[in-house]
Amino acid sequence: MDNSTMVTEFLLLGSPDGWDLSYLYFTVFPMTYLGTLLGNLLIITVTTADQNLHTPMYFFLRNLSILDMCLISITVPNACVNSLTGNRAISVAGCATQTFLVIFCASVELLFLTIMAWDRFVAICQPLQYPLIMNPQFCVCMTLASLLSGLLYAGVHTGKTFQLSFCQSNVIHQFFCDVPSLLRLSCSDTTSNKVLIVVSAVVICVGCFLFIVMSYFRIFSAVLKFPIRAPGKAFSTCTPHILVVSVFISSGSGVYLRSSATSDTLEDMVLSAFYTMVPPFLNPLLYSLRNKQVKDAVRRVIQRQLFSGK
Repeated sequence: MDNSTMVTEFLLLGSPDGWDLSYLYFTVFPMTYLGTLLGNLLIITVTTADQNLHTPMYFFLRNLSILDMCLISITVPNACVNSLTGNRAISVAGCATQTFLVIFCASVELLFLTIMAWDRFVAICQPLQYPLIMNPQFCVCMTLASLLSGLLYAGVHTGKTFQLSFCQSNVIHQFFCDVPSLLRLSCSDTTSNKVLIVVSAVVICVGCFLFIVMSYFRIFSAVLKFPIRAPGKAFSTCTPHILVVSVFISSGSGVYLRSSATSDTLEDMVLSAFYTMVPPFLNPLLYSLRNKQVKDAVRRVIQRQLFSGK
């Protein structure tokens, strides 16, 4: 320890040893990023401009789209620029900021997805009480509660991580700063950090996942009693949500709960890309292309713009 030098900056390793992933940073990453921005901007624009979509479901979908744009913007542009310039250095403060923002956006996204499952449950199983339960005040309060919870969650994990000493290697085997990669670099005792990750994952991630599963179980149980066409419509509405939640939770859990002793750099990078890039990219596709209300709203907005321009 006496002869070691404290780390003042980190180096983001864009590719595992022996792998050349530059094609990802010049093709897949930029295309995914551009598609995510355009798709989510479309949802934000349509759900804002069309009065028929001023409902709780689309209120949370609009918030989710804003969050998706933020989540993917934290990691992908920086990774692409680093690959292009060859400068992979990031300051400790910059790394802490990136870690905080990724955790904040990911945790709030999980909470939003949970609220959206509750919204679908109330809409399908308690339609007469839906306007009373999902009133505007409730929606705003749930949004603020999710944001504040995300700030607290991200602050605790980031603060706990950067209290550690980093005095060995400064090479992060990842394309962005995240807690598991930083824990592997620390020369301090990280036991309490790992316990915190497991406890928070059980309380928040497992709790949200079980809540979502219970909501959809009750939804599917209820729609099976409906007329013949109702189950298909309900399933088509809920399936995109289930798909996004499954990808998001499974890949995120794979990154944070894997043992560092069995960790594989390439697999870690793939899982990290899945939970930071795939849900933001999939959300606009699943919620727009499979949603008749959104497609009808897009047509109305386009027609309105065309007529107003004449």
